Amino acid sequence: MEIEQEIKQEKFSSPYQKAIINVIFTANHIQRVNNALMKENGLTIQQYNILRILRGQLPNAASIQLLTDRMLDKTSNASRLVEKLRVKEYLERSICNEDRRSVNVIITEKGLELLNTLDPKIENLQNSLKTIPENEINQFNSTLNKLRNYLK
Repeated sequence: MEIEQEIKQEKFSSPYQKAIINVIFTANHIQRVNNALMKENGLTIQQYNILRILRGQLPNAASIQLLTDRMLDKTSNASRLVEKLRVKEYLERSICNEDRRSVNVIITEKGLELLNTLDPKIENLQNSLKTIPENEINQFNSTLNKLRNYLK
C-alpha cells in the first residue's frame, strides 16, 4: 500500500518530505513486527541486539563499550541491558583482568540456544524481502546510506 493510503495524506510538500515520512513510517512498521517477535521470546529488540553482537564476538568476550559502539539503537543503555540479560542467564559478566574498571561480557549456552530458536524466525522476515530484486535492494541500501550521511 502506498504511503498516502497508509497515513491518509493526499499531498506532500515535496518528494523529499514524502521520502522522510515514508522512511519513518516504514522503520516504525519494521520495529513493530520485530518487537512482536522478540516479545514472544521474552526479549526486547535491544536485548536481542546485544545477544547477536555477543554471538558474533565468540569465542571472545566483549566490553560494554564495544556493545555500545555496535548497538543499532544508539540511545540504549548497554549496561542496563546487560544486567537484564545476566539475570535471565543469557550472558555472564566478569571484571576485566587488564582494567578493573571494565567489564567483560560473554554469551552463555542458554543465550546461544535462544538465538538459535530465533534465527529461523528472523530469516523468515528477511526472506519476505526477496520479492524485491537484489539490484533494487542494493540501490535501496545505497540510498539509505546516503540519507544517513546527509542527515548528520
